[in-house]
Amino acid sequence: MLSFLVAALVAAPLVALAQGQDKYQYTELKPPLPTETGSKIEVVEFFWYGCPHCYVLEPTLEQWVKKLPPDVQFRRIPAVFNPRWGLDASIYYTLEAMGLVEKLHRPLFDAIHRDHLRTDNTEALHEWLQKQGVDVKKFSETMKSFGVQSKMKRAAQLSVAYKIDGTPAMAVQGRYSVPAGDEMLPTVSYLIDVARKQK
Repeated sequence: MLSFLVAALVAAPLVALAQGQDKYQYTELKPPLPTETGSKIEVVEFFWYGCPHCYVLEPTLEQWVKKLPPDVQFRRIPAVFNPRWGLDASIYYTLEAMGLVEKLHRPLFDAIHRDHLRTDNTEALHEWLQKQGVDVKKFSETMKSFGVQSKMKRAAQLSVAYKIDGTPAMAVQGRYSVPAGDEMLPTVSYLIDVARKQK
């Protein structure tokens, strides 16, 4: 895992701190990173299931995402800074591979922060998954798959490349990285407009 982080750090682009309209704080990446949303403006949230700030943000973020313009596409990337975070990233990508993110993303957050589920306790995690109607054997096999592990390693690289130093954090169009704070979502909205004008 650490080798991926080191490699990503070496390959990370230069960044410039920027300030738009006096109140919007963000980092501009130079050169920009490639995006994965085609012709749409890409908006990314970096999160960790164990992060209390991500958990508090989630209801507001869900409502905000529903109001995004049709030329914007939102996606999540689980931040990876160490093997513990890598485990939760693998859990997220396993849920994604099984088509369960929409159903279980928010309930898993609740289980961790409200019910004190520890995702690094395999027995407790499997018990929770079974209660949600998930085939635990299939979940375990999918989690070990090349596809899930590749995505987890890529998330580790992107966490470094986007200069993420904590969660939650967001990024716009591979060009702007926005740290956590009261103005994070307004800043992202501002940068969506900036990215639209640049296209």
